[in-house]
Amino acid sequence: MSFKYPDLQERQGAAAAAKKAMLEKFRAAAADPEIAKRSAERAAIDEARKVRMAEREAVKAAHQAELAQQAARAAQLVAQAQREAAEAEARAAAEKVEREALLEMEQKAERDARYAARKAAKKERRRGY
Repeated sequence: MSFKYPDLQERQGAAAAAKKAMLEKFRAAAADPEIAKRSAERAAIDEARKVRMAEREAVKAAHQAELAQQAARAAQLVAQAQREAAEAEARAAAEKVEREALLEMEQKAERDARYAARKAAKKERRRGY
C-alpha cells in the first residue's frame, strides 16, 4: 500500500465542506438586506433609464413627424409655385401671341393704306388731274 496523506474520503469530505461553506455564504449574501437594497436601487435605475429612453424615442418620433409635415408643406409650396409659374408663362405666351397678331394687323393695315395710296396716285396720274 501507498501512503497518501489526505486519502480519498478526506478529500471528498473537504470538497463537500467547501461546497457547503460556499452555499451558506451565498445564502447569507442573498438574505443580506444591503444586497437586496442595492439590487432594488439597480432595478429603479434601470426603470428610470427605460422611461428616459421611451421619452427620447417619443420626442424623436414627434420631431420626425414634424419634419415630415414641414417637408410635405414645402413640397406643396413648390408645386404651387411651379403651377403659378406655368400659368404666368402661359399668360405671357398668350399675350405675346396677341401682341404679335395685333402688330401684324397694324402692319397689314399700314401696307394696305400705302397700297391704296399708290393705286390712288396712279389712278390720278392716268386721269391727268
